[in-house]
Order: sequence, then C-alpha cells, then structure tokens
Amino acid sequence: MNHPDISAVARLRDVLRELRLDGPAAKEAAALATQLDDYILPRLANVDAPLLAVVGGSTGSGKSTLVNAILGEQVTNPGVIRPTTRQPILVANPADADWFNSPQVLPGLARSHGAGDEQSTALRVVITDAIPTGLALLDAPDFDSIDDRNRALSSQLLAAADLWMFITTPARYADNLVWSFLNDAAGRSIEVAVVLNRLDDDAAATVPDDLKRMMAEAGLGSAPVFTVGFFSGLDGFLPAAEVAPVRDYLDNLARDTAARRAVAGKTVMGALEAVAGRVDKLAGVREDREVFAGQLASAIDAHYAAAHDYVDDATSDGKLLRTEVLERWQDFVGTSDVFRGVEKWFSLAVDRIGAVLKGQPTPVREVETELESGLHAVIIDAADTAAARSWSHLGAVAPDLRAGADPALARASADISADAAALVRAWQDDMLRHIQDTAGAKRQRARIMSLGLNVATVALMLVVFASTAGLTGGEVAIAGGSAVVGQKLLETIFGEEAVRRMATRAREDLRTRLAALFDSERARFDAVLEPLNAGTSAHELRAAADAAVDSVERKVAGDNGAA
Repeated sequence: MNHPDISAVARLRDVLRELRLDGPAAKEAAALATQLDDYILPRLANVDAPLLAVVGGSTGSGKSTLVNAILGEQVTNPGVIRPTTRQPILVANPADADWFNSPQVLPGLARSHGAGDEQSTALRVVITDAIPTGLALLDAPDFDSIDDRNRALSSQLLAAADLWMFITTPARYADNLVWSFLNDAAGRSIEVAVVLNRLDDDAAATVPDDLKRMMAEAGLGSAPVFTVGFFSGLDGFLPAAEVAPVRDYLDNLARDTAARRAVAGKTVMGALEAVAGRVDKLAGVREDREVFAGQLASAIDAHYAAAHDYVDDATSDGKLLRTEVLERWQDFVGTSDVFRGVEKWFSLAVDRIGAVLKGQPTPVREVETELESGLHAVIIDAADTAAARSWSHLGAVAPDLRAGADPALARASADISADAAALVRAWQDDMLRHIQDTAGAKRQRARIMSLGLNVATVALMLVVFASTAGLTGGEVAIAGGSAVVGQKLLETIFGEEAVRRMATRAREDLRTRLAALFDSERARFDAVLEPLNAGTSAHELRAAADAAVDSVERKVAGDNGAA
C-alpha cells in the first residue's frame, strides 16, 4: 500500500495520544489510539494478511466448546466456573504464525505459547493445521464478564477483529448487552456471523426467525446466522455435523483471497469511520475546553485592559495634578496672562527660573518628583487591582485550576515597583530626547538651553496630564492654570501645532509602555491556563480524522478495483 495511507492514520493515532483531556474522555482517546494500533494500522499495512475472526459472546454461551468443535481439537478449556474464558486464545495455521506473533497484530498484548493460564491476560497463541491458512480464530473473554479486566480485554479484542463471530443462546439472544455489540458492529460495517447455540426443539420454532428479524432491523440482515443444537450431558466434542456449516463458512472465507480482501477492506473502512465519529465527539469535548480557556483568558484580559484604562484616565483627568506643589510651579514660572507680550513674559519666566535654580531645593524638581511618584503609585495600584480581580475570577469559575496555581498571582508581581519606576524614567527620557530633536532651529535650541531641558520636560508632562475633567472649583484653576503655563512656555519655543503633536506623541508613548507592562503582568496567568490549551486542538483532531478517512477510502477503492 502507499505510505500516505499509513501516515495519515498514524498521524490520527499520534494526535489522539497527544490529546490532553480528563476522565472518560481521556480513556476514550486512549482506546481509539489503541484500536488504530491494534487493528487499523496493521490491516492497512497488509490488506492481504490473514483475517482475524474474534469469537465473542455472553458468559456461558458455549464459545470455547464451539471453537473446539470447529477445529476438531481441544485448544480451549470449557468450564462451569464464571467467567469461563479468562485468557484470550488465538488459533492460527503454521503458515500464518509469523503474522500473528508479530507486533503488527495486537502489539499491546504479551504472547504466551505454552500451556494455558486462565488467570493470565497474555495472548496465548496456538499453532495448528486444524485451521486453514488465511484466517485465525480468537476465543475472547466474555464481554459481559463479572471481571472488569475481562470486559475491557474483550472490547479491545473485538475492536481488532476483521470478523466478529457472536455466540449467543435462546436465553440471551435479546439481551441489551448483546445488541450493544451487534449495533456497534452494524455501525462499523464490520463483517458479522452469529451462531445461535444450544437451540432446543421448543426455541427452534420461534427464536431463529425472531433473531433474524432483529438483525434485519439493526442493519445486519445480510449477516449469516447459524444454529447449533442443545446436547444435554455432552462429553467431548459437539457432533461434527452440527458445526459443519460454521466450519465451511470459515474455510471458504479463508481460501478466497478476493473475499478476504473485501471483508478486510469493508471492516477497516467501517472501523476507521467509527473511530472518526468518536473522534468528532472528542473534538467537541476538546472544543468546549478551548472555549472555556478562551473565556477565562478574555476575563483576565479585561481586568488588565481595565487597569490600563484606569491609569490612562488618571493621567488625563487632572488627578495627578491635585497638589500644592503645582501652586509652587505657577508661582515659580508666573502666569501666562499677566504679561501682554509673550516674548516679554517668556524672558521674565526664564529669569525667574534662573534665579530660583541657584537655590535648593528647586521647585521644578519638586513638581517633577510629585508627578513621577503619582504616576508610579497609580500604575502599582492598577496592577494590584487587576491581579486581585483575575485571581478572584479564577476562584469563582475554575476553583480546581486555581488550586494548583501560585497564590502570589493574587497580587502584582514582585518586580512591579521597579518596573513601574523604570517605565516612568524611560518615558521621561524619551520626552527629553524628543524635545531636543524637535528643537532643530538655532533659536529654538537657544531658548531650550535658557529654559532648561528639565523644565521643558516637566512642562510637557503637565500638558499631557492637563485635562481638567473631574476637577472642580479651585482645582481647575490650579491644574488648568499650571498646564496653560507649561503649554505657553513650550509654544513660545516650538509653536502651538508642534506642542500639540509633542503632547499627543508623549501620551501615545505612555499608553504603549503601559500596555507592555500590563501585558507582562497578565502573562503570569498563562501558566494557569496552559493545561486547558495543552496538547492536540479540536481543529487538529478533526483535520487528522478527515485526512485519515480520505486516504483510506482511496486505498480501499483502489484495492477493490484491483481485485
């Protein structure tokens, strides 16, 4: 066969192995990956390999007795202790021994070749000429066993079968558990043969017809139904004539290469389509998990976006200017409307600044420090609030997830103070450099030198923080007046439009730096959400299943055409 067929199915197996889910969904993913390994991949690797017919049935249905009778050899040990079949037994012709002993068939099961051990779950392989080449019989544990391990092993073996041979009795043929397996077979399009065993004269009048009716309603109307009579006190094999139709059916199938290929192709395609359907349900579970992770991430994002907005508002509504230090700034540089001539006012303001700067401490530095500390405090407060709200949200909607997280996430990071201080310094440094770069003309550079870069930077910060929204009464006069003075100082040097551009650029630069800082703080929660997003995604699952089905459909169609 072509490698793309195997590679697409192997990819599906791999993404199932990499799927990260919990509880029943995790067990389902593991079971599907096992079925791909145990049956679908080996069968696709060699569509002409011998068929595996798994004999399954209810406890006490006479499976082992029937297998011995078909072969004419006692390879299994019938008994009255329940469950009667514990160890799976595979019977193959010597010519097929290498195939059934290879890791291509049921690779997850250990092999044993000696005497049977009913307590073992290792696959006992019996090699005998009593079975024709091209087909092996596998006597599986009871699918309704009281032993959980037996039931799980029976399901695993049935999932690895090319052909299911179901053994039932007049007392059990209508059981729900029997039909759960037969309906599964119909859904998988698997080849099925049913043996109605231990059929007495009374049951023979009605049960076979009723069984066939039920099978037709389930979509198994074309499946052969064999009957084997009831023999009381049987000692030894069932009469050969009773099992001859079953043996002939298996012999004919084993010897007909085209029939074997058709059975294998039908079963492997049906099995893969059934796997794809179950994978789609797993993808739905995975999708729900991804949606939940997205909702959590969006909620946390919203808390940090609110933190950014909080700082943005605090730096544009005048809150940072509510201090008596600003009164000193206005007293220090004067007011813009005191002087009729801007040039004269600027000269007097420079003279005033120069005179004051000779003393210590400087009012300019006090204003600058106040603005820095105010901005620093607002950033830390916003980061702490976002962390606390995010932590609280996790506790409300994902307590199990939060239980494994670091409680330090309830607060801003340990480095927030240093990071906020670095942000403020970097922002101020950028404003200072931009002021220098903007002062291109000789006259502008001279005025900047006479005013002082530090004073110009503080003036620009005042303009950025100058909106008077939320201020009342005297606060408006203080904050607004201070901003006007700062803006007039800069406009005298650069002009009104240039100052507007400088203030806009400074504000956008601050927003950008705040966004980066809060993104860094927000990223601490990624480790908490990571388990929800780890492993195969829903999209990858569905894509892998679709690719696998498409490739096998082409393969089976090609094989059938060749046949």
